[in-house]
Amino acid sequence: MQDDLIERARTWLAEDPDPRTRDELARLVAAASSGEPAAAADLAARFAGTLRFGTAGLRGELGAGPMRMNRSVVIRAAAGLAAYLKAHGAGPDALVVVGYDARHLSADFARDTAAVMTGAGLRAALLPRPLPTPVLAYAIRRLGAVAGVEVTASHNPPRDNGYKVYLGDGSQIVPPADGEIAAAIDAVGPLAGVGRPESGWQVLGEEVLDAYLERTDAVLTAGSPRTARIVHTALHGVGTSVVTAAFARAGFPEPVLVAEQAEPDPDFPTVAFPNPEEPGAMDLAFATARREHPDLVIANDPDADRCAVAVPDPDADGGWRMLRGDEVGALLAAHLVERGATGVFAASIVSSSLLGRIAERAGLGHEETLTGFKWIARVEGLRYGYEEALGYCVDPDGVRDKDGVTAALLVAELASALKERGRTLLDLLDDLALAHGLHATDQLSVRVEDLTVIADAMARLRERPPASLAGLAVTSAEDLSAGSAALPPTDGLRYRLDGARVIVRPSGTEPKLKCYLEVVVPVGSAAALPAARAEAARLLAGIKKDLAAAAGI
Repeated sequence: MQDDLIERARTWLAEDPDPRTRDELARLVAAASSGEPAAAADLAARFAGTLRFGTAGLRGELGAGPMRMNRSVVIRAAAGLAAYLKAHGAGPDALVVVGYDARHLSADFARDTAAVMTGAGLRAALLPRPLPTPVLAYAIRRLGAVAGVEVTASHNPPRDNGYKVYLGDGSQIVPPADGEIAAAIDAVGPLAGVGRPESGWQVLGEEVLDAYLERTDAVLTAGSPRTARIVHTALHGVGTSVVTAAFARAGFPEPVLVAEQAEPDPDFPTVAFPNPEEPGAMDLAFATARREHPDLVIANDPDADRCAVAVPDPDADGGWRMLRGDEVGALLAAHLVERGATGVFAASIVSSSLLGRIAERAGLGHEETLTGFKWIARVEGLRYGYEEALGYCVDPDGVRDKDGVTAALLVAELASALKERGRTLLDLLDDLALAHGLHATDQLSVRVEDLTVIADAMARLRERPPASLAGLAVTSAEDLSAGSAALPPTDGLRYRLDGARVIVRPSGTEPKLKCYLEVVVPVGSAAALPAARAEAARLLAGIKKDLAAAAGI
C-alpha cells in the first residue's frame, strides 16, 4: 500500500511542470519513504483521489498532488475543457477568454489555460491584468467567445484557488456540461501529450475594461441623484480600481478607501476569511466609517462579484449595521420596481420569499431556482436576480452573473434618491415590512474539518425529520434530491412551517453545512414593528437551536 502510494507520487512528480510543487512533493516523498507518519498521512491525503470538476468548476487548497490546486491539475482541466468545446463544434476561430484574480498562482493558471487552448487549435485571449470576475463574464458576451475561464477562489481562505468555467452565453456551466467536461478531463493522458506553446494567444488591452465600465452606466437612471458618500473595502482583492473608476464615471463622490485593504494581497493579512459575512472582516471598514461618516459602507469580496452593504444605525454596536443579503436583495428590487423595470425577478430557493411578494404586487414575473447564479442567470426574461450570499445581477444583458460593481452603483443610487427625501435604506426596509410583512432571515452555518460530519447530519435529518421547530409545526418536509417539475435534483432538504421556512444543504464551495432560515411576521402598523422584530428574533433563535439538535451539529 505504502509502496504503491510512493510510486504514484513519483509518477506525478515526473510530469509536474512547476518547480515549486515538484520540490514540495519531492520533500514529502522523501520524508514518507523514511517512515515519517505525518508525511505519509499528508501524501495519502494528496493522492486519495482527484480534485473533482463540478458545477462550481474546481476549488481547493494549493499544493502538489491530484487533490490540490496546482499547474498539473489546471493543465488537465484546460485540456479537458478544450476537448469538450471541440467535441461540441468549436473550430479554429472559436475564442476562449481567460480572466484571473490576484491570488497565489492565479496568473500562472491563467497563462497555462491560454497555452493549452492555443495548443488545442482554439483562439485564446487573456484579460490584461487581475480583474473582477464580472469583467470576465462581460467579456465573454462582448467578444462572442464560446467559453470563458476565471481563475479565482472568490472569498475562500488564502491557501485556496479555483477554476470557474463559463459557456458562450456568459453564464456558468450547469449539468450536463459539467459532467461532460469532467469526463473529458478524466480522459486526458500524460501531460507530455498536452500541447502548450510558449505564445500564440492574445493579451487583451484596457479596452475590454473600458467597455465594461461604459456598460456600468446602463444600470443607473439618467439624471438620478449621485450624492451618496461611501467607504469602500476590496478586502485585499481586485475591486478597488474598477469600483473607483465606475463611481467616478457615474459622478458619485470619490469613495473613501479602507487603506489597509485597498490593494490586492494574496495573503489577506488583515482578515481570517476574506468574506464580508465572516466575523471581523468588516472591522477596519467600520473603523474608517466612524472617522469619515459616510452614507454607506460597501465591501466587495476578493474577486468583486459580491457586494456587502452596511448602514449607519445608532442602535447597532459601533454605530454601523451590516445589511443581510436578503435585505439588499429586496431593496434593489424595490428600487427597480420604482424605476419601472419590466421582466422577471428571480432568486435562489435559499433566499427570502419577500422578492416574490414584491414582484407579485408590481405585476412582474418571479422565479425560484437552485442555489447559484449558474441557475439564476438562465431564467428566461430575467431582469433582476439575487441570492442571499451577497450576489446581485442587476444588468443581465451585460453581465449574466452576479456583479459586485454594478450592484454597488445601484445601491448608491438608491441611497442618494432616499437621501434627497430625508430618508434612508432602513426606512425603506420598514416600508417593505409594512407592505408585505416582516421577512426576517438568518443562517446556521457549520464549518467542518471532516466532511463526514455533513453527510451524517443530512442522513440524520432524512431519517428523522423534525416534527416542529421553535414550537411551529413542520407542515411539509421535502427532499430536494428527488427533484421536481420546478427544480432539478440537488442535495438539500426544505421544511415548510406555519409562517416560516428552513432549507438545509451542504455548501458547494466550502466545507460547510448551511441552514437557511426565514420567518414572516405580519405587521399592522409602524408602531408594531419593534414587537414584530422581537418576535422574529425569538423564532429564528428557537428554530436555529432546535434544528441544530435535530441535525446533531
